[in-house]
Amino acid sequence: MSHTANASVVQSRAWEITAFESFDSLKLSAPKQLDGKKLRSTEVLVKFKAASLNYRDLVIPKGMYPFPAKPGVAAGSDGAGVVVAVGAQVREFKVGDKVATVFNQDHQHGLIDPVGIQSGLGGVLDGTLREYGVLPETGLVHIPKGATWEEAATLSCAALTSWNSLFGLRQLKPGEYVLIQGTGGVSIFGLQFAKAAGAKVVCTTSSAAKAKTLKTLGADHVINYKETPEWGPLARSYTPDNTGFDHIIEVGGPNTLAQSLKCVKLEGIISMVGFVAGDKDKRNLGFMEILDNVCTIRGLLVGSRAQMKDMVRAMEANGIKPVVDKRVFKFEETKEAYQYMWDQKHFGKVVIRIDPEN
Repeated sequence: MSHTANASVVQSRAWEITAFESFDSLKLSAPKQLDGKKLRSTEVLVKFKAASLNYRDLVIPKGMYPFPAKPGVAAGSDGAGVVVAVGAQVREFKVGDKVATVFNQDHQHGLIDPVGIQSGLGGVLDGTLREYGVLPETGLVHIPKGATWEEAATLSCAALTSWNSLFGLRQLKPGEYVLIQGTGGVSIFGLQFAKAAGAKVVCTTSSAAKAKTLKTLGADHVINYKETPEWGPLARSYTPDNTGFDHIIEVGGPNTLAQSLKCVKLEGIISMVGFVAGDKDKRNLGFMEILDNVCTIRGLLVGSRAQMKDMVRAMEANGIKPVVDKRVFKFEETKEAYQYMWDQKHFGKVVIRIDPEN
């Protein structure tokens, strides 16, 4: 038995990843029927209102994703929507609640394990680029109060990755120094979270226009990495007595790690969360170059549901609003949205509006 709102049987289309070759592997499916009256006791039927893209979503159809993925899955990990039906034993949500998805559905708390890493939406499990979806109660969280659908659709991956980077291994403290690379979703959330925590933040970017916006969002210093390719020493000079950064959010990958190592503090943390600058190590960094910096280089994969709940509370308390790119795409324009983000035309999060009536 389940509790439903309006029609219990719905038709749902989805953008599915049919192969791992290119964006042409994304195909819009024919409508599939979902019945809200046939939910399992702990399942929730969600009408998706919006979804957002991450770099991870782009590399999956291109066959570049290093974590589990399988063909035929609905794309996208980040999404928000309204609950339209709940199973008989669901206690945390009711019909009409506004919810966002958990990236790894089985990563509930603590450290990620082999089960959790096999539960990523849009990789192994059907994701958010669909009109309706059935998810377990434990695969959702309430969205921040006052958030728009577009804002709420950005939280699952980029926001939580930034939160975990700054507060997961060793909590960021007021007055500490943070270096953040770029202006994508992870980077902008990192800037917002770090400033809310009372940190000093130095950002890198590729254009004067983006630098101006970063300053508006609170960046204390901005470095144009195209003008200063060897930006590590300059970044370090912005820290007290050239001691370096307590936290570095490393989104570039092997090709920017050398510069991060030049400006990390002794016992600082470099959180490796992406490889947007390429996955080949042109510098061929050696063991001693890493050891000599006496720092922690940490790989992480988003975060847990418990961390996401903490993050939502922090966003509500500090009035943090996700930065959404000026262009919001229609559901039918999903492939165009992928290319737009791949071409790095965005600032902040690229969002796809699934329900035109939202």
